[in-house]
Amino acid sequence: MDLPIRIETKYIKKSSPKINVYYPIVTNLPNPAVEKKINADIIHELNKLLIEQGFYSEHLVEMVGTYEIKTNERGVLSLSLTVYSFTGGAHGLTITKSLTFDVKTGKQYGLSELFKPDSNYVKVLSDMIEKKIVEWDVPLLEDFTQIRSDQDFYIADHSLVIYFQVYEWTPYVYGFPYFPITIKDIENLIREGGILEKMIPF
Repeated sequence: MDLPIRIETKYIKKSSPKINVYYPIVTNLPNPAVEKKINADIIHELNKLLIEQGFYSEHLVEMVGTYEIKTNERGVLSLSLTVYSFTGGAHGLTITKSLTFDVKTGKQYGLSELFKPDSNYVKVLSDMIEKKIVEWDVPLLEDFTQIRSDQDFYIADHSLVIYFQVYEWTPYVYGFPYFPITIKDIENLIREGGILEKMIPF
C-alpha cells in the first residue's frame, strides 16, 4: 500500500447560480472501511467549505471548487480543497483547506499529531517561518507572532508546507502565503512511527 492510491474526480454542477465544484474520492483501497472513512472526511471538509463560502446563500453569483493532490506515496495521502465564491462586491474570496491521511488506517492528521508531545513545534516552526517572512519580504497586516497549534498544512516533496488563509496575516492581493519546511530539518521533532517519518528521504 506504499504505491499511489487511486483517486477519482467527482463534481457538483449548477447553472444558476453558476457552480462548478470538483472534488476527489479514493477508490479500490483493500480495506473498504478505511476507504469509506477517508471519503467521508473529504466530503465533510468540502461541505464545511461550501457552506462557509455561501453555497446556500441567495446572494451567491458564482462558485468554483478544485482540488490538488500534494502527496500520494509511501502510504500517505495529502490533498488540498479550494473553493472560490463571488457574492458581489469588489472581488470574490478563496479558501483552501488541506487533509492528510495515513491510507492504511484512514487516520486524518492534525498538525500537532505530527510531532512529539514535548517538541515545542509551534515555536520552532514559527521561528523558521518568521525568518522566511523577512527573507521574502512578505507584506503583513500586523506583526507576525506565531502559527496556530492547528495551523493549515500539507505534505509535498519531502516538505511540510505551512500556509495561511487570505487575510490571516497578509493582504488580499498577496494570496495564500505558503512556507515549505524541509522535513529533514525538523527530523528531531517528528513523532516516531508517524506519517512525517515515512516522508523523510532515504
